Amino acid sequence: MKYDVLQVIGAIVMCLFAQGAIRLLIDHDNHGLLGWIPLGFLPLLFGYAVLIAVGGLLTGWSHTRAKALGRRD
Repeated sequence: MKYDVLQVIGAIVMCLFAQGAIRLLIDHDNHGLLGWIPLGFLPLLFGYAVLIAVGGLLTGWSHTRAKALGRRD
């Protein structure tokens, strides 16, 4: 069950920060969830990219672990 929850959390993180990155690319002044970080455009975009990758890696890792336990096809 914990791998199912981790997979959902990873997908949510990936989707939220992908939306924020797209929003930042369209409107450079709209910093979204990372607006509290007082940096410029490129560091914020890099931060979004890192968080998107973390969400994707967490989703993939938890899917692989659940599959190893026989919970996935």
